[in-house]
Amino acid sequence: MEREIIQEGPSVAEAVDAALEQLGVQQDAVEYEVLDEGGHRMFGADRPARVRVWLKDGIEVPKTPEAEVFGEEAADTEDGVTTDDAELDLLADAASEIIARILGHLGIAADIDEYEGDDGEIILDIVGSDELGVLIGRHGRTLDALQVMVSSVLHRTIEIRHPLMVDVSGYRYRQRLKIEEIAKRAAERAARTGRPVTLRPMSAFERKAVHMALRNDKRVTTASEGEEPSRQVVISPK
Repeated sequence: MEREIIQEGPSVAEAVDAALEQLGVQQDAVEYEVLDEGGHRMFGADRPARVRVWLKDGIEVPKTPEAEVFGEEAADTEDGVTTDDAELDLLADAASEIIARILGHLGIAADIDEYEGDDGEIILDIVGSDELGVLIGRHGRTLDALQVMVSSVLHRTIEIRHPLMVDVSGYRYRQRLKIEEIAKRAAERAARTGRPVTLRPMSAFERKAVHMALRNDKRVTTASEGEEPSRQVVISPK
């Protein structure tokens, strides 16, 4: 597991908080350096703050929360537990309230659309504002941190467990479509050549999209290898 990460966020404090969530430790366990304090751009979204955060000597890092949030294997519920409509509504309302508080703290006025994903997951899509680019960040890293933050708070306040994804203006949906195309092309190559194909390092969300896209492909198997942030999916012929 990596002992150092570079994290973006709407502010330095929030970038550090997101890094702590990623590492799964408290602030007294790390040191950090501000790489970019962020700022306002004349055109487009504000530039996010960027920090380098590393563990102090002697501190061990637990399993990456991001991987726990998204999961990498196809599963509709945790531990086979099913949830009814009332519980799903309660979960979605609680998550929406957490997101609304975060948006309020950032001074962003936006709406939260709720709908069901293709695999039964709850999707909460933040829409309706021209300021939402700051919530996505470079390669979606700020959105990943937002997902971890929302899920972490949610799991501490409610016992209901069900897959839930935070999105911003459909960014993850578009990203998933691109990843699925990459996965299918790689599967074709693996099946044709009879050799494994290793994809570029991906986030937990992207890796799960690969696993889900190829779960019914009888020609190949998928497995994640390596450590964050260089963890990759290997697609192997059967």
